Amino acid sequence: QVQLVESGGGLVQAGDSLRLSCAASGSSFSSLTIGWFRQAPGKERTFVAGITWSLMVTNYADSVKGRFTISRDNAENTVYLQMNSLKPDDTAVYYCAARKRLPRVGLDVNSYDYWGPGTQVTVSS
Repeated sequence: QVQLVESGGGLVQAGDSLRLSCAASGSSFSSLTIGWFRQAPGKERTFVAGITWSLMVTNYADSVKGRFTISRDNAENTVYLQMNSLKPDDTAVYYCAARKRLPRVGLDVNSYDYWGPGTQVTVSS
């Protein structure tokens, strides 16, 4: 079993930055491919960014490329999502997800077996 907990969300203004964290426990963290997803009210949960377990290959949704950066610290069992130049459209609940030894970043929710409870990000205009 893998337990995931997100943190770092909050209320910010457009143009501000936030750094989200996803802390994992219960399994070998270095074997987990991690994805970040977000869900706005009334909308589907969509892919934001991901990082693989072995080669640390990253992937981003087009809407966040150049603004968001995903990274991982295997010593701290944590994946980070640095979010810069935030926009009101980035407002959503952000979730991290994990799957063991997934060889590439999964872009859909069905690619992952474990999910955190989410953290709210609100960007005001």
